[in-house]
Amino acid sequence: MSRGRRGTGLIAAKAGVHAAALAPLAILGWQIAEVWRTGSDALGADPVTEIEHRTGLWALRLLLLTLAVTPLRQLAGLPVLLRFRRMLGLYAFLYASLHLAAYLVLDLRGYWTQIFEEILERPYITAGFTAWLLLIPLAVTSTRGWMRLLGHRWGQLHRLVYAIGVLAVLHFWWLVKSDLREPLFYAGLLAALLGWRLWKGIRRRRTAAAHPAR
Repeated sequence: MSRGRRGTGLIAAKAGVHAAALAPLAILGWQIAEVWRTGSDALGADPVTEIEHRTGLWALRLLLLTLAVTPLRQLAGLPVLLRFRRMLGLYAFLYASLHLAAYLVLDLRGYWTQIFEEILERPYITAGFTAWLLLIPLAVTSTRGWMRLLGHRWGQLHRLVYAIGVLAVLHFWWLVKSDLREPLFYAGLLAALLGWRLWKGIRRRRTAAAHPAR
């Protein structure tokens, strides 16, 4: 395939990822407008909870998709997949920020100082808020300029995504009161993604030990 066709295909693929990542937000925005305009039940009996749930769930899904890029690239032998990791991570941060904003504006209704009491008293909020805070430096340093500036420390910093994944799953797990099947699914997926990295790391160390540099 020529370089021009590969470039066109990559642009089309990125456009598709952008569209797919923004589609849930567009649907949610349309439903919010319908509720506001007509008073319909497009968001169910509790619109605030539905908004918070959807934005949080898509933040978690996109975060796990970001973590899945490396295993998929290694299994499929497609290094081009790395081109989508930063994009997915930034969308995860966008949805996480909207999730927090919905909680502050719609749930706390402007009593933002109450968030500090909530963080101290409710473990699921502690976990979720900590995950969002840790996402901030990853989003800020996601550019190539920051990669060059930080050097090897960039990779060390972005390993925070593993802790963020654990905190995000814990946030969801502790939030759910009864049916744990959905958070259990995401916990299992996260365990598989982190387990893959652990296994690959062990293999690399064994290979390095068996073939020491001369």
